[in-house]
Amino acid sequence: MSRIRPHARGSRLATAGVAVTAAALLAATLTPSAGATAGPTRADAVENAANALPRLGLTSAEDTKVRDVIVDADGTQHVRYDRTYRQLPVLGGDFVVHLAKDGTYRSASRAVKGSVAPATGVTPALPATRAADLAVNALRAANLGEALRQLTAKPRLVVDALHGAPKLAWQTDVLAKDSLGNPVGRTVLTDARTGAQIDAWDTLETVGGDGKSLYSGTVPLDTTLSGSTYQLKDASRGGTYTGDAANKTDLCLLGTICISRAPSTVFTDADNQWGTGASTDRASAAVDAQYGTDMTWDYFKNVHGRNGIAGDGKGSYNRVHYGTRYNNAFWDDSCFCMTYGDGDGTNLGPLVSLDVAGHEMSHGVTSKTAALTYSGESGGLNEATSDIFGTLVEFNAANSSDTGDYRIGEKIVRDGFGQDALRYMDKPSKDGKSVDCWSSTTANLEVHYSSGVGNHFAYLLAEGSGAKTINGVAHNSPTCNGSSVTGIGRAKLGAIWYRALTVYMTSSTNYAGARTATLSAAKDLYGAGSTEYAAVAAAWSAVNVG
Repeated sequence: MSRIRPHARGSRLATAGVAVTAAALLAATLTPSAGATAGPTRADAVENAANALPRLGLTSAEDTKVRDVIVDADGTQHVRYDRTYRQLPVLGGDFVVHLAKDGTYRSASRAVKGSVAPATGVTPALPATRAADLAVNALRAANLGEALRQLTAKPRLVVDALHGAPKLAWQTDVLAKDSLGNPVGRTVLTDARTGAQIDAWDTLETVGGDGKSLYSGTVPLDTTLSGSTYQLKDASRGGTYTGDAANKTDLCLLGTICISRAPSTVFTDADNQWGTGASTDRASAAVDAQYGTDMTWDYFKNVHGRNGIAGDGKGSYNRVHYGTRYNNAFWDDSCFCMTYGDGDGTNLGPLVSLDVAGHEMSHGVTSKTAALTYSGESGGLNEATSDIFGTLVEFNAANSSDTGDYRIGEKIVRDGFGQDALRYMDKPSKDGKSVDCWSSTTANLEVHYSSGVGNHFAYLLAEGSGAKTINGVAHNSPTCNGSSVTGIGRAKLGAIWYRALTVYMTSSTNYAGARTATLSAAKDLYGAGSTEYAAVAAAWSAVNVG
């Protein structure tokens, strides 16, 4: 959920009376005919894609590395690559190779087209130390001059192909602690020739027995018995566990070696009955965090066939009680973990609600697939993706104490916040900052506000336009072009968005690209002449995209 700004068991498709998951729908849509031979494996796909790489015009200075592989039920293959130029990472160098069942090349989805070679070569005129200083100044400016301490900065040389003509750049991750000892972080992209700032964005991408949670009532938990003591650790979901950060913070740059990390001492209990449901009991927030992780794992596995955040069956872990009055929650790839603050108690309570957990863990899914750059329109799409899946996790959990709706973070806000949720998907502008409709200035907005375009599209695609009450909550979604949109349901929204994210989107995808990606996904799942395909087009047009 990044720095939250004060403004931050299977879903079902009803088909002729038969309930099926979105993953099953994709399999049914793309299943080969009876008697067909066994389809290609992931290893086959990687080999086939490697054979197809010469078609893309890569030079001897460029190397590639496979990031992800998807093989559809009908044998169609999609292999996602990252790219380097003269051993330097290329921002915008990622692409997806699409192959037919027999391994022949079909097409490629590229973050950028054309050469990624910087005209000025790969020797910087600006030294790394100067790039670090500039990045530190940018972090200070972004925090309005607040006194920061324990500042650390680590520049790395990259090729930036995301912002116009490819150029050599320093990508510097800066981390510090604020006056309360909580972490603030920023990534700054600096022209390695002139020292001009190209872009900057927040580093933190943020929002068995049973347990009494803060927000979701009494919930079931799968735990682990160790000797005579139970651990809040779930072997059935990859070993995911929840630990106490003891109100400490990290001293490190995300993605690098840490000097010290806040602990995550696994919670234990003698009788396997966890928490009291009160914030004064430290285990209660842990119950919410573990439950949120469980529901997110189950959603992606049961609905989309994804086995864990990285798709490899490995669990993550949670840290609760992080920092002091910390109004944030974030996913961190470097530890493959979720971290939750306790909130300040005035504006926000502990940030462990179900939709926040789903939101933050979905950042992990995005990072392992499209890796949408966290700035500009792609940053808005990154945040919208987490809001969409966080909302679908909440609906999918079907928890009577936290029923599904299209508000984000409604359980964690307090009276001092001034509104009843962090963000609203039916009409994003209700928060006073987000936008309902795309315009030429959308890319200039902070990513939590530009996400409004994607959130509005998602709501319209699922529910349609106009006023309605969902689980007792009033929603009312207008359109930007005066049209009337008919929704196709949440399950189909999730199926289309997940396929678009994992198969067609790349790091540079903007809203126009998201329209193309979701139409391609709808065509794969339902056909080009389908009601669903037409609904995707209509929902994007209704938010001024296309």
